Amino acid sequence: MSRSKALQYYIISRLLLAPLMLWTVTTAVFLLLRATPGDPVDAILGGRAPESVKEALRLKLGLKDPIITQYWNYLVQVFFRLDLGESITDRGQKVWKIINDYFPATVELAVCSILVALLVGITVGVISASRPGSVLDISGRFFGIVTYSLPMFWAGMLLQLIFSVQLGWFPTSNRFPPSIPAPQRITGLYTLDSLFSGNFEQFFIALHHLALPSLTLGFLLSGIFERIVRVNLKQTLQSDYVEAARARGIPERKILVSHALKNALIPVITVLGLTFASLLGGAILTEVTFSWPGLANRLYEAISSRDFPTVQGILIFFAGIVVMASIMIDILNAYVDPRIRY
Repeated sequence: MSRSKALQYYIISRLLLAPLMLWTVTTAVFLLLRATPGDPVDAILGGRAPESVKEALRLKLGLKDPIITQYWNYLVQVFFRLDLGESITDRGQKVWKIINDYFPATVELAVCSILVALLVGITVGVISASRPGSVLDISGRFFGIVTYSLPMFWAGMLLQLIFSVQLGWFPTSNRFPPSIPAPQRITGLYTLDSLFSGNFEQFFIALHHLALPSLTLGFLLSGIFERIVRVNLKQTLQSDYVEAARARGIPERKILVSHALKNALIPVITVLGLTFASLLGGAILTEVTFSWPGLANRLYEAISSRDFPTVQGILIFFAGIVVMASIMIDILNAYVDPRIRY
């Protein structure tokens, strides 16, 4: 089978498996939410509401139906109507509307954090790998271990205490000051919307609020990229074609940039895509720590209030992003690295 045919077969098989993976996530979330203790009706009405009122609300929400009926109705609603339902604690607001309102803040935080992580991680990894056994190499390895192992919530609170409370360099929370009108919504990303509107004052205000959470998350993630780049670049610098390039008298810097680094960065593509996808769905600690009004923070609120439809809808949305990101990464890897066969 030719490479193009094999790649087409792989893409089709992965696309066919995507609904199965989403169904698995949907089923797991549905069952786990109903297995955990707590009643969403109590979260809505409070513990002192009359039992007759609670029973009427349970009947209205369909919580009195058998579990298999609830499950089947939800599958039909999600997969055949593409309807994620309505929030039961937010006055019946559509879950799609909640995603549309909160997701841009998560995207903005994730994109800036990834850019910081790539810049710092690749730079430290290259410096460390190009000087094996030196103080810079040892420092790079120490940097990778520390940033990878630090708890996000602890690092976030510590940096808030230093740079926001004591030094006053950055705001402690939110995307924009409540006293100033936010940029007109075009994309939902405040930095882009302010640029599109030509309002540079709003752009710098939005960037100022974004700086501390994105730098915190970016530095903690940079350890992942530092370790991958350092290990792969060290192996590449010891390969035969690099030795042949040295024998031909090619300068070491040109060998590093033009020959070794290009091949060493191939594994970064896989990690980059999956890290970004997980950031979109797993930035909950960052958003809660910095009171960042993103979708992960909204998910935390929905879990706390036992808002079943909102939790299910957001998690399915995040699962869809991860599934599609993994497929795109595999396809991109196949084109970038000709050694890959399916």
